[in-house]
Amino acid sequence: MSTNVLPPKNRKVLVTAALPYSNNRPHVGHLGGAYIPADTYVRYLRMTGADVRFVCGSDDHGVALMITAEKEGRSPAEVANYYREKQGQDFAGMGISFDIYSGTSTCPLHHKESQQFFKSMFDKGFFEKQSSRQFFDEARSAFLPDRYVKGECGFCGTADQNGDQCENCGKILDVDSLKNARSTLSGELAVVKETVHWFLDLSKFGAQVERWLETAKVREQTKAYVKGLLSTGLVKRAMTRDISWGIPVPLDDAEAKGKVLYVWFDAPIGYVSFTKELCEREGSGAAAADAWWRSKDAEVYHFIGEDNTVFHCIIWIAMLSAEGSMRLPDGVIVNHFFNMQVPGGAVEKISKSRGTAVWIGDYLEAGGDPDSLRYYLTSIASEKARSVYKPDDLEHRHNGELADTLGNLVNRITSFTIKHCGPSVPEVDESKLADVDRALDSSLRSAFEDATRELEGHSFKAALERIMEFARQCNKYVDEKAPWTSRKTDMEATKVTLACVLRAIHGLGVMLLPFIPNAAAKIVSAFGREPSQARWVDAVEARLGGAPLSQPPILFQKIGAPKQ
Repeated sequence: MSTNVLPPKNRKVLVTAALPYSNNRPHVGHLGGAYIPADTYVRYLRMTGADVRFVCGSDDHGVALMITAEKEGRSPAEVANYYREKQGQDFAGMGISFDIYSGTSTCPLHHKESQQFFKSMFDKGFFEKQSSRQFFDEARSAFLPDRYVKGECGFCGTADQNGDQCENCGKILDVDSLKNARSTLSGELAVVKETVHWFLDLSKFGAQVERWLETAKVREQTKAYVKGLLSTGLVKRAMTRDISWGIPVPLDDAEAKGKVLYVWFDAPIGYVSFTKELCEREGSGAAAADAWWRSKDAEVYHFIGEDNTVFHCIIWIAMLSAEGSMRLPDGVIVNHFFNMQVPGGAVEKISKSRGTAVWIGDYLEAGGDPDSLRYYLTSIASEKARSVYKPDDLEHRHNGELADTLGNLVNRITSFTIKHCGPSVPEVDESKLADVDRALDSSLRSAFEDATRELEGHSFKAALERIMEFARQCNKYVDEKAPWTSRKTDMEATKVTLACVLRAIHGLGVMLLPFIPNAAAKIVSAFGREPSQARWVDAVEARLGGAPLSQPPILFQKIGAPKQ
């Protein structure tokens, strides 16, 4: 086996998934866009022996949460705490293996960390205090931050856009580029008034962003998008807001009173404060957190959806460059939006605001299989372009690929072996292997190397496709060797067939642990092995001859079929 595809030993890798607003529960678009890819990568890294931390939590500040609180008649803190708990339950139900799931309003370190970050940049002269024009609701006598305003994008003409960014073209919007703006509070036309804020001049960081982009691990379409924004010129962006819910601006200035940090300033700092919180929980303290964020020995990867690209690939890079003591991320892995199509319906963008979403809590409460959804969202992953979630396609893939191609292979071979050879993997003399048997083992090694290469490149869809291609090769091998026939005339040859395919099945189980952890664990356990102790290389290096063998329960009950 070639070892050049294997990752280096002793890696330290910090993986973050985008902080969801704590004003709702996650839907399938969220999972497919950031959380399942991140979790798949983390599970893979753990199996390679890397020292990994998986960090996430809720984004509790900002206007979106205040709007929800007003609608629900609760305080922002009550809303944040409620939805954070529900989010944690939904993620856990889907097997998302965070090491910490905190929140920007509850993390005991986040308030101080964010203010120190701001003050460090302020002391270095990176903020400019200036008067700015902002939307204002005269009926409510209140300034209107980004998401209290809806209007028409002045760049592409798309209607019903928030005041910060167009969902269609991705351009940043402001009082000049959001047309026909209305307040979401009163529904009245918004006027423009002067207010004072502290601005970060992003144009000063164009060179740093360009240098980072050349070496960072990002998808090609992400690189092209960011380069396009750089080519049109970066602008000054206010890092403070006129709202009551958030982290107070830490300045001894009368005009800072009543203002808070912009939510997209404090949110990414959550990655740092949550890491510190985790290290304190583990008993390792601040020095350990510095090993993640201030050491060249660690790697940092952010997993996000496309709507967060500007904030992670420009603003966050500018913030880190200005603060100066922390490392830049090694990669920002961006997935596109998911659309949705129900049978007979039109393709629509998955959107909680538009009510076109499949909520994870509902899916799980209805008895949906977490592995089936993880598998489907990875198989249609929006890594290169927007993808379409189709409930009938999920059912088709579940039945045809998971239940038939994988589940049927595992169950028929384990049950056949136990019935005719006993409860252990047959031990065979390798000299008795025919070319077709050696070819299956070669295919296993090839699938392992290809899947490893794709996982290292954050191409999770391709990795899963390659593994399932090998599963189909296993079925073809079994059909060609026909052990149910050969056992009548040549039991030794039959044992060779069974030993070879069982080795392949074990390899499939190991390689599928990052993707469908529950079902894959059942496969690995059938060989008397502890799934949590499985190493990635066990897929090709494990010695199975004589190992105990049991038949796992049905891996995937067919949707629509009577339960067995």
